Amino acid sequence: MNQDERIISIFKAHGGFARTKELKQAAVHSRDTARLVREGVLEKIKPGLYRLTDLPLTNDGIPLSFIDVCQAVPTGVICLLSALDYYELTTFNPSEIYLALRHSAKLPKIEYPPIRHYFFRDRFYFCGIEEIETAHGVVRIYNQEKSICDMFRYRNRLGEDIALESLKNYLRRKEADINRLMEYAGQFQVQAVMEPYVKAMIAQ
Repeated sequence: MNQDERIISIFKAHGGFARTKELKQAAVHSRDTARLVREGVLEKIKPGLYRLTDLPLTNDGIPLSFIDVCQAVPTGVICLLSALDYYELTTFNPSEIYLALRHSAKLPKIEYPPIRHYFFRDRFYFCGIEEIETAHGVVRIYNQEKSICDMFRYRNRLGEDIALESLKNYLRRKEADINRLMEYAGQFQVQAVMEPYVKAMIAQ
């Protein structure tokens, strides 16, 4: 096994990702890492974090960009338009990854993929987080009901039409849990806005 093959095997042993600390512990020189980035074998996600460029797609429908972001920011949570797109609750296809951070968190420096961050206070941040295990790491994303309520919270900034579209699509689903949805709506102070729409859509 030559040096490049050894480095690639280190990445494969870590789900396709490796941090500078792990590479140093394995006696991988930084110049070899930089060379493999130039050659397109590795991709730099952020300072100190790299992944194999040809990382195979997961078989659970999780976008590789979500995995990149959650590896780079382990405390971040996929939210708003990115979450709604993942759950197929909107036809809008965001060009950035929408990421929720705790209000006290530092802004991460990610080279790729592009992110749009939102600082959530603790009462908005901790509720509704789901953790999806993939072959390449854990992806943290808000559940459907929380994502819809967050969209209504940010409707004036991100578009009320998208908020209504996501709500309408959700209510059409057999697994829709209206009680859970309205519980989140009350907790996040959007119940007064959402409830008339929910009643009207159910009555249709």
